[in-house]
Amino acid sequence: DFKEEVKKMNELGIKASYQEGFAIRGWDGKVDQRDAVTYPGQATFHPTKYLLGVLKWLTEQPNFQCYTRSRVMSVEEKGLLSKEVKVTTESGHTVTCVNAVEATCVPLQKLSVVAELEYFRTYCIAIRVPKGSIEDCLLYDSKDPYHYVRFTACDDKDDYLIIGGNDHKVGQEPEDGRYAELESWVRDRFTQAGSVDYKWSGQIFEPIDYSAFIGKNQGQSQIYICTGDFGNGLTHGVLAGKLIADEIMGLDNEWSKLYNPKRIPAPSKLPGMVAHDVQINTQYKRFLQSDIKDIEDLVPGSGGVLNPTTKTPMAVYKDDDGKVFKFSALCPHMKGVVCWNGAEKSWDCPVHGSRFGHDGVGIMGPAKGNLPPADEAAEALLKQGSAA
Repeated sequence: DFKEEVKKMNELGIKASYQEGFAIRGWDGKVDQRDAVTYPGQATFHPTKYLLGVLKWLTEQPNFQCYTRSRVMSVEEKGLLSKEVKVTTESGHTVTCVNAVEATCVPLQKLSVVAELEYFRTYCIAIRVPKGSIEDCLLYDSKDPYHYVRFTACDDKDDYLIIGGNDHKVGQEPEDGRYAELESWVRDRFTQAGSVDYKWSGQIFEPIDYSAFIGKNQGQSQIYICTGDFGNGLTHGVLAGKLIADEIMGLDNEWSKLYNPKRIPAPSKLPGMVAHDVQINTQYKRFLQSDIKDIEDLVPGSGGVLNPTTKTPMAVYKDDDGKVFKFSALCPHMKGVVCWNGAEKSWDCPVHGSRFGHDGVGIMGPAKGNLPPADEAAEALLKQGSAA
């Protein structure tokens, strides 16, 4: 309830107000959402410029080193009394350190916090609008799935209206039509919208209890994690920099308990966690399903899982020229059967959200490896993709 939200915000010292009949200047089309909670004094900044600034500062610090294109395969504590952390890369290199921080989308592990996250795909488009025609604001609605709006610079004539949302669980719902729905939503409400110049997608990691996991990992004493950002990665990045640094230095921080990965969920959250576990385990039903009956069913530029009753499920991709590539359809993480994502030409795991390119290359964890090739053509395609 909006009014209850305003009451709670004000109790916390956050300025907010409820405005009945609120209208955004420039929203001249279909009217479906007018009452609003408004938060004054908000700010926006350019995420790429911010990250480049952080990197520039880091390069000026003594002993800083950055290794790109170096996939980490394991982060493990070694030793009994005097422990050290070993970070091993795909190419066999090892980094030895006292403390390691996995500031990744999702930690490199089988379960633990991985099982306490929900995995969503999210979508975004940038559409031109005449400069000054729409009130500059940060907006999100209460629809499910929700939409959000912000602005960024385009040129002397136009601004970009960035509209995002339309989230769905990875590998569990159709991906087709998501961008078209976002465009339709904009045009129904902002009739001056012009061309769609950019579109992209991302992945959201949402904790069951809605608080990110920042701090010492479960079962570890010198490995720290930051995950479960549910779309607030830049904010949590700043928080994690302070919380984890304080924890390593042995300094108390009043916020650490809220984000502690080892926290015990409140009793009110337990039914939701049980329901989540059941829902995830039902995704193994893919072992009883086959997307195609025959490879000939595939049109060029598409993929599907062929699941013979007596053999391991096979992920089959047919390129634009009609050449066929076969991979194991079992996700290396927890052996879920992947699904073909036609909108992004990827293989998506419906169990814990791992994703792989059409060439089998791992592009999103928690799986650490690639889809195993099942023929020579797939092996060559995988090597080509890994080297790209």
